[in-house]
Amino acid sequence: MAAPAAPAARASRDVVFVDGVRTPFGKAGPKGIYAETRADDLVVKVIRELLRRHPQLPPERVDEVAIAATTQIGDQGLTIGRTAALLSGLPKSVPGFAIDRMCAGAMTAVTTTASGIAFGAYDVVIAGGVEHMGRHPMGEGVDPNPRIVADKLVDPTALVMGQTAENVHDRYPHLTKARCDAYAARSQEKFADAVKAGKIGPELVPVATRSAELGWGLATEDEPPRPGTTVETLAGLKTPFRPHGRVTAGNAAGLNDGATGCLLAAETTARELGLPIGMRLVGYAFVGVEPEVMGVGPVPATEKALARFGLSISDIGLFELNEAFAVQVLAFLDHFGLADDDPRVNQWGGAIACGHPLASSGVRLMTQLSRQFAERPDVRYGLTSMCIGIGMGGTVIWENPNWDGGK
Repeated sequence: MAAPAAPAARASRDVVFVDGVRTPFGKAGPKGIYAETRADDLVVKVIRELLRRHPQLPPERVDEVAIAATTQIGDQGLTIGRTAALLSGLPKSVPGFAIDRMCAGAMTAVTTTASGIAFGAYDVVIAGGVEHMGRHPMGEGVDPNPRIVADKLVDPTALVMGQTAENVHDRYPHLTKARCDAYAARSQEKFADAVKAGKIGPELVPVATRSAELGWGLATEDEPPRPGTTVETLAGLKTPFRPHGRVTAGNAAGLNDGATGCLLAAETTARELGLPIGMRLVGYAFVGVEPEVMGVGPVPATEKALARFGLSISDIGLFELNEAFAVQVLAFLDHFGLADDDPRVNQWGGAIACGHPLASSGVRLMTQLSRQFAERPDVRYGLTSMCIGIGMGGTVIWENPNWDGGK
């Protein structure tokens, strides 16, 4: 009998970010816009909007749906990537799965499925994330192994994100509360300016909301932003994680609800189907750090990603950094020698203004970077980066397909 033929050699394929959308972000809690809206219905809105915006994509060509959630319980459980795919009307032949890397869930949904595209297992995928922190507070239903603390594997503060931010302040005392408040006020101002200029808004999908008290409504804009926030206002806020601390509700992202999603494809498939190419994946890196100072995670993650792909921080023309806490962003900027108000960083504001529904945020960063690339042919490379609970960091580097060669 003849020996079976060897499989054909595979060449890695270029992966592109086609488009991204998101729901408006809401405030978590009984008075938030999504208080009586299901988490999986937020995901369905995102998937349907991606398909609506790209009718040239036959639904059956979607090879996978990867949806992240940090708290995989209730209406965020039951393999939400698969159930949301079914609910959104995708063919039953389209599979799906759920993924969890805390705040970097959607980021990991992207990098995992993008790797499958590069390998040749997929041609087109939908990746995103959802978090309904009003229905499911972070940590709901979990049972951490007591040895994590008893065996002193981590400091007890590692399980409370606000306390980890205070720990970053301890490690870097030059990152003062005043600097954090100034950064936070600028984030609010930049976001408000971006909304007025129409930079924020085109990526939003309206969501019908229901309230037993108020009836039906329509969410069309983010709920958390506080335009007009000043440093003076922020200076008087309480420090809930430590007496006389430095982390406040004003210089950190809030508790939020929302969903994001994006289309990824092999570049050859995107061109075949006539799909737009928003940006091209260069590479990514995830790293672990001490859980009690998880906010420093983006620093080694970015160093690792840059080194792996032969780039330096000076090659990066646009940064989208998740603003879980102002101190964590400032630690990144200081490490790489960037000014607190560097115009390349979060030019449309960030999570301190618009919110951070945990697992969904990675794709918000990517969507904004993609739309910025379209306006900046002078910029070749950009990156998205975020700190991750339990001591990790993640960075994804992207190339601008509109780059004009530095003309």
